[in-house]
Amino acid sequence: MQALDEFQRLGRHAFLQRYGFGTARDYFVVHPVTGLRCDSKAIVGAAYGVDFPAAGPLGPRHFSGGVATVVRVLGGLGFEIVGPGDAAAPAAGNARPWEREELAVVVADYLQMLTRELLGQSFNPGKRCAAMLPLLPGRQAGDIESVRQAISETIGQSGLPRLAALGRPVVLAPWPLGLTDVLADLIDEHLPELPSLERAAERAADGEVVAADPVDFTQAKASAPERQPRAAEPPIPTRRRPVRRDWLEREARNRCLGEAGESFIVDYERWRLLREGCGQLADRVEQVSKTKGDGLGYDVLSFEPDGRERFIEVKTTAFGDDTPFYVSANELAFAREQASQFRLCRVFDFRRAPRFFELAGAFEQHFVLDAASFKARLI
Repeated sequence: MQALDEFQRLGRHAFLQRYGFGTARDYFVVHPVTGLRCDSKAIVGAAYGVDFPAAGPLGPRHFSGGVATVVRVLGGLGFEIVGPGDAAAPAAGNARPWEREELAVVVADYLQMLTRELLGQSFNPGKRCAAMLPLLPGRQAGDIESVRQAISETIGQSGLPRLAALGRPVVLAPWPLGLTDVLADLIDEHLPELPSLERAAERAADGEVVAADPVDFTQAKASAPERQPRAAEPPIPTRRRPVRRDWLEREARNRCLGEAGESFIVDYERWRLLREGCGQLADRVEQVSKTKGDGLGYDVLSFEPDGRERFIEVKTTAFGDDTPFYVSANELAFAREQASQFRLCRVFDFRRAPRFFELAGAFEQHFVLDAASFKARLI
């Protein structure tokens, strides 16, 4: 799907040129959303690079096309294959371009839901979606879900957290270039009309917290969010825009929240070792950020049952489990040096029902790292 979406965005000529393929003569795969017919062998070669980024995309000399290979693979995945003279299947869903006025309706509703989530108030995304449909003639619920996800991808430019309650729907719509700017403009326009959203985000980012209530640690550890692989694409120039507030950066500086999250992990680690019959090791679990100070590259010293040390870096948020966070150069370097013993514990939903997921090894194994700032020295 990512390769098909890229074909849709770049156009046939640019896509084939990028991956080094000639035009297909016999077999085309139909984009299941737009009905666009795409060169089948080139799609498979590009998709391989998405699935195996270390190996990169396959070129035309790396594999043969035809019924026995490309057609069999794509057909087995459920895609429709057509010949050059066949009629393409009708597009599934609604591929009609979105008007700015339509997008404004969905943006306004998204920000209202985000306000409720930050205030701890319940809401029903499905019912709100159904209520919007009469305002958006010709649209379907799936169309709105795709726009919501596009807003989620865009909203970081406004320094706000994503709406965790929506989960992670898959974006199938072939979004045109420039949509990010349109959505960002609409978000900027609506924010002044929602002072309650700014107050709620401020309270979530800056507010004090106390140690978590006694927790059932058998339910505290969660699975890490599923990876959302993305095709590597050339950067698209976008307008630079001022950010009103970067609430995630402010939350990262909330020392009270950070220390509470570290204490939560210390308690969990002691519970884990006690449950495994390692009481002496449990007594040695230490919040080193507090006893020895920052700068070690990790926050909590714990142990494996066999006595090996575990170096745990704790990142805590009041928001959802996929909320971006900040990592220092020192933390990155330490995680690389001690990859076999390093653990990241990402604590989330701390104010409501704290849970966490754990990842082992260097940060680069699990995250895309965006350079947020640089230290400049004269040459």
